[in-house]
Amino acid sequence: MRLQDYRALSFDVYGTLIDWEAGIGGVLVPWAQQAGLELDQESLLREYARHEAAVAREHPRALYPEVLAQAFARTGRALGAPVDEGWRQHLGGSVPDWPAFEDSAEALASLAEHFSLIILSNVHRDGFAASNRRLHMTPAAVVTAQDVGAYKPADPHFLALDATLRDLGVAREEHLHVAQSLFHDHAPAARRGIDSVWINRRHASPGWGATPEPQDRWSYLAEYPSMAAFAEAVRDDQHI
Repeated sequence: MRLQDYRALSFDVYGTLIDWEAGIGGVLVPWAQQAGLELDQESLLREYARHEAAVAREHPRALYPEVLAQAFARTGRALGAPVDEGWRQHLGGSVPDWPAFEDSAEALASLAEHFSLIILSNVHRDGFAASNRRLHMTPAAVVTAQDVGAYKPADPHFLALDATLRDLGVAREEHLHVAQSLFHDHAPAARRGIDSVWINRRHASPGWGATPEPQDRWSYLAEYPSMAAFAEAVRDDQHI
């Protein structure tokens, strides 16, 4: 298909549009320095990633600030440096401060000329509203972890997406999922037969960062190093 043959795009937000590694690392790094841990941001994110995934899996109805706080506490215990309540709440309340990638808002504005835009995010409603002040989106629909009572890579987001597409009158084959995380997004998309493209924000960095290494099979139709590159491919009406 050509990219412009699709009618709707769904987006992961944190890692794809919002730089969650900068946001999380902006709390973990000063905490580690205060705790006397000689670990760089990549090491801290790698340790944190597995704990956030575990908390989200074990407490699917917890709001995202609580998931962040609990994951931070587990990270500290694993590293032998307990995290006090102040630091836990600092990370839990930090989502509104996380920066957008520099190309996100402009790329979204360009894409909105061609597609209905849908949010499919592991966050709570207030968290996305705060982040959207940086993105300036007018989404056709917003599906959050708070709405579905679960966190990706579990299926409920994608079941809700099917209902959203029906409500918008968009056929499944006219929809494309746009995301960075192979673990949270591309593996469950592959499981459900959903077309997707990979925004590989970590193309210049080794390892998995704040995202666990995927254990399930994943696939995607095309890879782009940024949202700007993806928006340019749409403007050029490239095939994928």
